[in-house]
Amino acid sequence: MQNDINLLYEMGSLRFIQRTWRQFLNLSFANLAEHTLRVVWISLILARHEKAENIEKVVKMALIHDVSEGRTGDANYLTREYVVRNEEKAITDMLKDTSLAPEFIDLWKEYEKHDSIEAQIVKDADNLDVDFELQEQKARGGVLNDKWKDMREYVSENKLYTESAKKLWKDLQGSDPNDWHMKGQNRYTSGDWKR
Repeated sequence: MQNDINLLYEMGSLRFIQRTWRQFLNLSFANLAEHTLRVVWISLILARHEKAENIEKVVKMALIHDVSEGRTGDANYLTREYVVRNEEKAITDMLKDTSLAPEFIDLWKEYEKHDSIEAQIVKDADNLDVDFELQEQKARGGVLNDKWKDMREYVSENKLYTESAKKLWKDLQGSDPNDWHMKGQNRYTSGDWKR
């Protein structure tokens, strides 16, 4: 059990791993734990739309997809040109002698290949989280969404695997990150402030 306890402490430390997107315009981007949580949720939604049969596998794969970055650090589209990371060693060492190995190591390896529908769904979710983050930054006055428009269109056309992800990407472009609370049920729209 001690190795499981150590792993859980290490998972807790993911909230301190900053994503390297922060380098661009010094914007506050999600940390690794926040990114992983939204990737899980995006993966769930894509899996339902794709009628994936093994939702549990999708969730597990989404949970493990970037965990190695707790040891290797995050790498963005610029730093990937220069940095070599040994993610397989990181994930193997993290999970060594825990109750989750070898299952989660195998899931991570499958994810890295992007051959299965589950891996493709999670990779799509990983890519789409960037676009959600860019929309949120734009709503706060950030300009990176506009500057990266061509790059993100390239990703949507060439790097997304599933039709559901491609549709979600298109719908996301015109979305407002504040609609969920401004237009949803709240005191003003349906509560004691309603006119």
